[in-house]
Amino acid sequence: MICPASIRHSILLIAMLSLAGCQQSDQAAQAPQESAAPAPDAKPGLSTSDGILTLPVVAGRPGAAYFTLANGSENAVELAAVHVEGAIGAEMHETTGGTMAKLASLPIEPGESIAFARGGKHVMVFDLSDELKPGGTTEMTLSFTDGDKLSAPLAIEDMGGTQAMDHGAGN
Repeated sequence: MICPASIRHSILLIAMLSLAGCQQSDQAAQAPQESAAPAPDAKPGLSTSDGILTLPVVAGRPGAAYFTLANGSENAVELAAVHVEGAIGAEMHETTGGTMAKLASLPIEPGESIAFARGGKHVMVFDLSDELKPGGTTEMTLSFTDGDKLSAPLAIEDMGGTQAMDHGAGN
């Protein structure tokens, strides 16, 4: 003969286990999910060096940014835009045969380094803040077609290459 107390105990135990399973499922569904890989702060494998922002001789004219961008990754990338802190706008340009033209984007193959230098590829920087002074620094952010970004410092100098006046004790 089956004891009614045993049946109640079994039913109660099954109900508790079922409720506990439901609560765990609900908690798992409500818990924030960690992503498999965090979003990168900088585009992996890319680096910049020798970053310089050259201020114009005449206030109100555009400045220019020069740097080297190296693609040390295994994948080709495409540079889509450049932003310079303290400027309203920036555009990639290339001078070829004495003619300057705007670059809409710039593909960079794995293992390739691209120099943004006087007389070649460069970044024209428009509407510069009066806060940008020779000897200071500002930040440049490169944006790629896949949405990734890379930020790097730019040393600020005047058109003659002077970063700051030397005010040493011996002068």
